[in-house]
Amino acid sequence: MVSESLLEQARNLHGHVCPYLVLGLRASEIAFERLGITRVGVAETMREDVVAIVEANNCFADGVQVFTRCTFGNNSLVYLDTGKTALTVFRRGEKRGVRVYVLSERVRELLQPEVGELWRRVVAERRGSREDAERLHEAFEKLGRGMLNLSEDFFKISEVEVVEELERAPIFESVRCESCGELVMKPRAVLKDGKWFCASCAGVPVQAVVGRGISTVKVPFREVS
Repeated sequence: MVSESLLEQARNLHGHVCPYLVLGLRASEIAFERLGITRVGVAETMREDVVAIVEANNCFADGVQVFTRCTFGNNSLVYLDTGKTALTVFRRGEKRGVRVYVLSERVRELLQPEVGELWRRVVAERRGSREDAERLHEAFEKLGRGMLNLSEDFFKISEVEVVEELERAPIFESVRCESCGELVMKPRAVLKDGKWFCASCAGVPVQAVVGRGISTVKVPFREVS
């Protein structure tokens, strides 16, 4: 069963408890159990030995990061933009992994109609009041805690074969932007007339993970002082 301590860690990262945050914890627990992984420690996180792949940038992903200790920052969390609430875990150098996919239709059966209406108003339509948000949070907290030991029947669990080795994070040379003077990884810099510029100063679009997934966007801010 996912521990209260892990739930609190997930809350601190995510900001609140909700069903899909807990599903990320529970899916990770299932994957680790199937692979015989008890804990990812210092050496594993430094060497990127264990890889977690998530397929949607939703609440689920935060639960995965807390349980597995595979994060975007330590380069052990990979985001595949398929739009599915699913997790795959494997050890580098091994051909076998485990994929855990959330059966969302079954999960929705746990949601009472009034909670679904609150979710629609507060989250989907963003027109709910602060009181609505508090009520939704209370309902989600209760529901989430009840899912800490959710049956495996709420997931599709499959063994996978690792057919493509993912590179470990490379170390890139940095160059200095001719305009702002800031250092930027060379592969992300823009070369103009023999001079290096960052994407912001060059005014070129960049790849970003936003609400809809991986998209090409313009840098959405500018420095004013």
